[in-house]
Amino acid sequence: MGAWGIKALESDEGLDVIDILENEYIPEHSIMNLEEIIQLMRDEVMLGKDLTEVDFLFDNTAIALTELYFQWKEERKFNYETENNIWKKVTDFISSKKSIDILLKQLIDIKNKVPDEDGEREIVDLWYDDGQNPNYEEWYNHLCSLIEKLKSEYK
Repeated sequence: MGAWGIKALESDEGLDVIDILENEYIPEHSIMNLEEIIQLMRDEVMLGKDLTEVDFLFDNTAIALTELYFQWKEERKFNYETENNIWKKVTDFISSKKSIDILLKQLIDIKNKVPDEDGEREIVDLWYDDGQNPNYEEWYNHLCSLIEKLKSEYK
């Protein structure tokens, strides 16, 4: 896990999400659609087909998509610099109850440490690091705040 902050977008895997969007989605879409993006990430094997597929990468991608969605909702822009300024093309970021529910359920499973077939939730274990990671509480609080934001989207 290469990370320089507590956010999923502040990690190598988060940059992979950004890269896929820059190269495969945004060039054809000025309006970002969360449901379409979730499907794209599944096609790219960045997200599991359903919640039974538990993996660090899938969890990180779900968190990153949530961060990206709320970054747009709160700032109405993206601050990613590219040679062609492709992120400036985005005019909106829409969601459906279904897409919000997909992310909400995955983030709640992360929070509740719903284990994979090996009995662990790797993303939580890596952040917790047997109680040795001083950033765990901040990461956990960030996760909880994203869950609350998702819950408030389609009341």
